Amino acid sequence: MASVDVVIPVYNEEHVLADSVARTLGFLDAHPEHQWRIVVANNASTDRTLEVAKRLEDEYPGRIAALHVPVKGRGIALRVAWLTSPADVCMYMDVDLSTDLAHIPALIDPLAANEADVAYGTRLHRDSVTQRSFKREFISQSYVFILRTLAGLKVTDAQCGFKAIRRDAAHALVPLVKDTRWFFDSELLLIAQKNGYRLREVPVKWDEDPDTRVHIVQTAMEDLRGIWRLRAGGVPRAMRGAGESTREFP
Repeated sequence: MASVDVVIPVYNEEHVLADSVARTLGFLDAHPEHQWRIVVANNASTDRTLEVAKRLEDEYPGRIAALHVPVKGRGIALRVAWLTSPADVCMYMDVDLSTDLAHIPALIDPLAANEADVAYGTRLHRDSVTQRSFKREFISQSYVFILRTLAGLKVTDAQCGFKAIRRDAAHALVPLVKDTRWFFDSELLLIAQKNGYRLREVPVKWDEDPDTRVHIVQTAMEDLRGIWRLRAGGVPRAMRGAGESTREFP
Protein backbone atom coordinates (compact mmCIF):
# COMPACT_ATOMS: atom_id res chain seq x y z
CA MET A 1 0.00 0.00 0.00
CA ALA A 2 1.30 3.44 -0.95
CA SER A 3 0.34 6.81 0.46
CA VAL A 4 -0.97 9.04 -2.32
CA ASP A 5 -1.73 12.77 -2.38
CA VAL A 6 -4.29 13.71 -5.02
CA VAL A 7 -3.62 17.39 -5.68
CA ILE A 8 -6.39 19.51 -7.19
CA PRO A 9 -5.08 22.98 -8.14
CA VAL A 10 -7.91 25.51 -8.13
CA TYR A 11 -8.41 29.12 -9.11
CA ASN A 12 -11.83 30.69 -8.47
CA GLU A 13 -13.65 27.35 -8.41
CA GLU A 14 -16.00 27.85 -5.46
CA HIS A 15 -18.99 26.77 -7.56
CA VAL A 16 -17.67 23.28 -8.41
CA LEU A 17 -15.07 22.46 -5.76
CA ALA A 18 -17.27 20.75 -3.17
CA ASP A 19 -19.01 18.53 -5.72
CA SER A 20 -15.74 17.57 -7.44
CA VAL A 21 -14.10 16.70 -4.13
CA ALA A 22 -17.11 14.63 -3.05
CA ARG A 23 -17.08 12.68 -6.30
CA THR A 24 -13.34 12.09 -6.07
CA LEU A 25 -13.54 11.04 -2.44
CA GLY A 26 -16.29 8.56 -3.28
CA PHE A 27 -14.13 6.99 -5.98
CA LEU A 28 -11.05 6.79 -3.77
CA ASP A 29 -13.02 5.18 -0.95
CA ALA A 30 -13.84 2.35 -3.34
CA HIS A 31 -10.10 1.73 -3.86
CA PRO A 32 -8.60 0.97 -0.43
CA GLU A 33 -5.44 -0.53 -1.94
CA HIS A 34 -3.73 2.82 -1.30
CA GLN A 35 -3.88 5.43 1.45
CA TRP A 36 -5.44 8.50 -0.18
CA ARG A 37 -5.51 12.18 0.70
CA ILE A 38 -6.95 15.00 -1.39
CA VAL A 39 -4.98 18.26 -1.34
CA VAL A 40 -6.88 21.29 -2.58
CA ALA A 41 -4.17 23.70 -3.74
CA ASN A 42 -5.87 27.09 -3.76
CA ASN A 43 -4.00 29.12 -6.35
CA ALA A 44 -4.48 32.84 -5.50
CA SER A 45 -8.26 32.65 -5.84
CA THR A 46 -10.20 35.86 -5.35
CA ASP A 47 -13.56 34.23 -4.62
CA ARG A 48 -14.59 31.87 -1.77
CA THR A 49 -12.55 28.90 -3.01
CA LEU A 50 -10.20 28.90 -0.01
CA GLU A 51 -13.13 29.13 2.38
CA VAL A 52 -14.76 26.11 0.72
CA ALA A 53 -11.46 24.20 0.84
CA LYS A 54 -11.03 24.88 4.55
CA ARG A 55 -14.61 23.80 5.23
CA LEU A 56 -13.94 20.52 3.44
CA GLU A 57 -10.72 20.08 5.44
CA ASP A 58 -12.68 20.47 8.69
CA GLU A 59 -15.39 18.11 7.47
CA TYR A 60 -12.93 15.38 6.44
CA PRO A 61 -9.94 15.66 8.81
CA GLY A 62 -6.90 13.77 7.59
CA ARG A 63 -8.54 12.99 4.28
CA ILE A 64 -8.67 16.47 2.76
CA ALA A 65 -6.08 19.21 3.19
CA ALA A 66 -6.44 22.85 2.17
CA LEU A 67 -3.21 24.37 0.85
CA HIS A 68 -3.08 28.09 0.14
CA VAL A 69 -0.62 29.24 -2.55
CA PRO A 70 -0.85 33.05 -2.81
CA VAL A 71 0.86 33.27 -6.22
CA LYS A 72 -1.13 32.47 -9.36
CA GLY A 73 0.09 29.72 -11.67
CA ARG A 74 -0.65 25.99 -11.90
CA GLY A 75 3.06 25.20 -11.98
CA ILE A 76 3.81 26.96 -8.72
CA ALA A 77 0.80 25.32 -7.06
CA LEU A 78 2.06 21.87 -8.07
CA ARG A 79 5.62 22.71 -7.04
CA VAL A 80 4.53 23.70 -3.53
CA ALA A 81 2.08 20.80 -3.13
CA TRP A 82 4.42 18.09 -4.40
CA LEU A 83 7.58 19.26 -2.65
CA THR A 84 5.85 19.62 0.73
CA SER A 85 3.95 16.33 0.50
CA PRO A 86 4.94 13.38 2.73
CA ALA A 87 3.19 10.92 0.39
CA ASP A 88 4.97 8.16 -1.54
CA VAL A 89 3.25 9.28 -4.74
CA CYS A 90 1.72 12.60 -5.74
CA MET A 91 -0.67 13.14 -8.60
CA TYR A 92 -2.75 16.02 -9.84
CA MET A 93 -5.93 16.38 -11.82
CA ASP A 94 -8.13 19.25 -12.89
CA VAL A 95 -11.07 20.24 -10.71
CA ASP A 96 -13.49 19.90 -13.63
CA LEU A 97 -12.83 16.13 -13.64
CA SER A 98 -12.54 16.16 -17.42
CA THR A 99 -10.44 13.00 -17.12
CA ASP A 100 -12.46 9.98 -16.04
CA LEU A 101 -11.67 9.08 -12.43
CA ALA A 102 -11.56 5.41 -13.44
CA HIS A 103 -8.04 6.00 -14.81
CA ILE A 104 -6.53 6.88 -11.41
CA PRO A 105 -5.39 3.31 -10.60
CA ALA A 106 -3.63 3.01 -13.98
CA LEU A 107 -1.82 6.27 -13.19
CA ILE A 108 -0.85 5.40 -9.62
CA ASP A 109 -0.24 1.64 -9.50
CA PRO A 110 2.94 1.55 -11.67
CA LEU A 111 4.52 4.24 -9.48
CA ALA A 112 3.48 2.55 -6.25
CA ALA A 113 5.03 -0.69 -7.53
CA ASN A 114 8.23 1.17 -8.55
CA GLU A 115 7.69 0.25 -12.20
CA ALA A 116 7.74 3.91 -13.32
CA ASP A 117 8.77 7.31 -11.97
CA VAL A 118 6.34 9.62 -13.75
CA ALA A 119 2.94 8.77 -15.25
CA TYR A 120 0.87 11.01 -17.48
CA GLY A 121 -2.57 10.87 -19.05
CA THR A 122 -2.86 11.23 -22.80
CA ARG A 123 -5.86 12.31 -24.84
CA LEU A 124 -4.08 11.71 -28.13
CA HIS A 125 -3.28 7.99 -27.88
CA ARG A 126 -5.15 5.71 -30.27
CA ASP A 127 -6.86 4.08 -27.27
CA SER A 128 -8.00 7.41 -25.77
CA VAL A 129 -11.59 8.62 -26.03
CA THR A 130 -12.07 12.38 -26.12
CA GLN A 131 -14.85 14.88 -26.65
CA ARG A 132 -13.57 18.35 -27.48
CA SER A 133 -13.77 21.12 -30.04
CA PHE A 134 -11.94 20.99 -33.36
CA LYS A 135 -9.97 24.12 -32.40
CA ARG A 136 -8.67 22.61 -29.19
CA GLU A 137 -7.89 19.29 -30.88
CA PHE A 138 -5.97 21.01 -33.67
CA ILE A 139 -3.92 23.17 -31.31
CA SER A 140 -3.08 20.19 -29.07
CA GLN A 141 -2.01 18.05 -32.02
CA SER A 142 0.10 20.88 -33.40
CA TYR A 143 1.72 21.55 -30.02
CA VAL A 144 2.70 17.91 -29.56
CA PHE A 145 4.16 17.87 -33.08
CA ILE A 146 6.29 20.92 -32.20
CA LEU A 147 7.37 19.36 -28.89
CA ARG A 148 8.44 16.17 -30.61
CA THR A 149 10.16 17.97 -33.49
CA LEU A 150 11.95 20.80 -31.68
CA ALA A 151 12.41 19.35 -28.20
CA GLY A 152 12.50 15.62 -28.89
CA LEU A 153 9.83 14.80 -26.30
CA LYS A 154 8.61 11.27 -26.93
CA VAL A 155 5.05 11.53 -25.62
CA THR A 156 1.68 11.74 -27.31
CA ASP A 157 0.24 14.41 -24.98
CA ALA A 158 2.15 16.73 -22.64
CA GLN A 159 -0.62 18.99 -21.37
CA CYS A 160 -3.33 16.66 -20.11
CA GLY A 161 -4.17 17.70 -16.54
CA PHE A 162 -3.65 14.21 -15.16
CA LYS A 163 -0.16 13.27 -13.96
CA ALA A 164 1.60 11.49 -11.12
CA ILE A 165 5.14 11.30 -9.80
CA ARG A 166 7.04 9.34 -7.15
CA ARG A 167 8.30 11.39 -4.20
CA ASP A 168 11.97 10.73 -4.94
CA ALA A 169 11.52 11.75 -8.58
CA ALA A 170 9.60 14.88 -7.56
CA HIS A 171 12.40 16.03 -5.27
CA ALA A 172 14.99 15.46 -8.00
CA LEU A 173 13.08 16.93 -10.96
CA VAL A 174 10.59 19.57 -9.80
CA PRO A 175 13.25 22.01 -8.48
CA LEU A 176 14.75 22.02 -12.00
CA VAL A 177 11.48 23.15 -13.62
CA LYS A 178 11.50 26.93 -14.09
CA ASP A 179 8.01 27.48 -15.47
CA THR A 180 5.30 28.31 -12.92
CA ARG A 181 2.30 28.26 -15.23
CA TRP A 182 1.05 25.96 -17.99
CA PHE A 183 4.40 24.90 -19.49
CA PHE A 184 5.25 23.24 -16.17
CA ASP A 185 3.89 19.88 -17.39
CA SER A 186 5.87 19.83 -20.63
CA GLU A 187 9.06 21.00 -18.95
CA LEU A 188 8.75 18.34 -16.26
CA LEU A 189 8.34 15.58 -18.86
CA LEU A 190 11.26 16.89 -20.91
CA ILE A 191 13.56 17.00 -17.89
CA ALA A 192 12.41 13.55 -16.75
CA GLN A 193 12.97 12.04 -20.21
CA LYS A 194 16.37 13.68 -20.65
CA ASN A 195 17.51 12.34 -17.30
CA GLY A 196 16.41 8.79 -17.98
CA TYR A 197 13.45 8.63 -15.63
CA ARG A 198 10.84 5.99 -16.42
CA LEU A 199 7.70 7.47 -18.02
CA ARG A 200 4.36 5.66 -18.19
CA GLU A 201 1.64 6.75 -20.60
CA VAL A 202 -2.03 6.26 -19.66
CA PRO A 203 -4.69 6.61 -22.38
CA VAL A 204 -7.75 8.33 -20.92
CA LYS A 205 -11.38 9.13 -21.50
CA TRP A 206 -11.57 12.91 -21.48
CA ASP A 207 -14.47 15.35 -21.95
CA GLU A 208 -13.89 19.04 -22.54
CA ASP A 209 -15.25 21.38 -19.88
CA PRO A 210 -17.02 24.34 -21.53
CA ASP A 211 -16.27 26.41 -18.39
CA THR A 212 -12.52 25.84 -18.58
CA ARG A 213 -10.19 28.58 -17.26
CA VAL A 214 -7.56 27.71 -19.86
CA HIS A 215 -7.05 30.25 -22.67
CA ILE A 216 -5.81 27.81 -25.26
CA VAL A 217 -4.08 30.22 -27.68
CA GLN A 218 -2.37 32.19 -24.90
CA THR A 219 -1.28 28.96 -23.28
CA ALA A 220 0.10 27.66 -26.57
CA MET A 221 2.20 30.82 -26.98
CA GLU A 222 3.58 30.44 -23.44
CA ASP A 223 4.46 26.86 -24.24
CA LEU A 224 6.31 27.84 -27.40
CA ARG A 225 8.36 30.36 -25.44
CA GLY A 226 9.18 27.63 -22.95
CA ILE A 227 10.40 25.32 -25.72
CA TRP A 228 12.69 28.00 -27.12
CA ARG A 229 14.04 28.71 -23.62
CA LEU A 230 15.02 25.07 -23.18
CA ARG A 231 16.53 24.90 -26.67
CA ALA A 232 18.63 27.96 -25.92
CA GLY A 233 19.70 27.05 -22.41
CA GLY A 234 19.57 23.27 -22.48
CA VAL A 235 17.66 20.77 -20.39
CA PRO A 236 19.05 20.55 -16.84
CA ARG A 237 20.59 17.28 -15.77
CA ALA A 238 19.46 15.93 -12.42
CA MET A 239 22.10 14.68 -10.00
CA ARG A 240 20.18 11.94 -8.21
CA GLY A 241 20.58 12.26 -4.47
CA ALA A 242 23.09 15.09 -4.75
CA GLY A 243 20.67 18.02 -4.81
CA GLU A 244 22.61 19.54 -7.70
CA SER A 245 22.16 19.99 -11.43
CA THR A 246 24.22 20.83 -14.47
CA ARG A 247 23.20 22.27 -17.81
CA GLU A 248 23.04 19.95 -20.77
CA PHE A 249 22.75 21.41 -24.24
CA PRO A 250 20.71 19.63 -26.91
